[in-house]
Amino acid sequence: MSESGTVFVVLNAGSGHGDKNQAEADIRRVLSEAGRPYHVFRVEKPDDLPRVAAAAVAQAQSSDGIVVAAGGDGTLNAVAQQVLPSGLRFGVVPQGTFNYFGRAHGIPADAEAATRALLEAVPQPAQVGLVNDRVFLVNASFGLYPKVLEEREAYKQQFGRNRLVALWSSAMALLRDHRRWVVQIEHDGQTRVLRTPTLFIGNNPLQLDQVGIAEAEDVRHGQLAAIALRPMSRTAMFGLLLRGAVGRLGEAENVVTFPFQRMTVSMRLPRGRRVKVAMDGEVTQLRLPLEFRIAPQRLRLLIPRQTSAP
Repeated sequence: MSESGTVFVVLNAGSGHGDKNQAEADIRRVLSEAGRPYHVFRVEKPDDLPRVAAAAVAQAQSSDGIVVAAGGDGTLNAVAQQVLPSGLRFGVVPQGTFNYFGRAHGIPADAEAATRALLEAVPQPAQVGLVNDRVFLVNASFGLYPKVLEEREAYKQQFGRNRLVALWSSAMALLRDHRRWVVQIEHDGQTRVLRTPTLFIGNNPLQLDQVGIAEAEDVRHGQLAAIALRPMSRTAMFGLLLRGAVGRLGEAENVVTFPFQRMTVSMRLPRGRRVKVAMDGEVTQLRLPLEFRIAPQRLRLLIPRQTSAP
């Protein structure tokens, strides 16, 4: 990380797991000991993230500063949405449950270690996905998966934020009855119609590798990966869960996967109708049709000096 420029840290006190007070103290101590000027924007309410991130970006632009997101993948998403068009350097202090974005780029999950790594980090271009011009760093999806995320959040509120709770709640949601969507997909000069409970778009090779999707290699080379499930019974859905757990999801005959750079998804619903879309673990509503593509610009992501791009 350049020795010039103030570090503007956007810290989501309500995301992920662990002690956010301790994380903030670690960030402040490491930057102070290094003699780096910094400002911490502590966010208590998730709805305030876009506004606070925009304020951090504005201040960083006026001083050739660095914007750092401290939180889970959803927090990183909200801050990256503001950073991307600015061209500013972007740092990450992962604090989430899975931390796919940070892990894919070799960034430590510990707040102190991640902040120390920032001091020697170098900017490298990181691919960003867009759906209707909204950023996603790890994945985007509609259909069943947003519902899974909403139910998972309810479980976390009751039983705490950890991977076991997340996986158990996801399994319970997937094994219930779910709607089948009829979607028309246009990509790379092709048109196909699918009946599916969910369409998942991956932009993170680590996550795709873990569940056994061969298109992880395509993502490493500048594309996105689409994953659609064919309609199936609960028993078959349970079988998919087991395949994903052992890294063999892509081998299943009722899973459709393909790489692309730009894709339009239409449904048998009125044009302009809103549907729930999940981006990096956060659910929102977007208008149809859905347009997925790779952002023309890349994030200037600060990664540890010893780490190569994913």
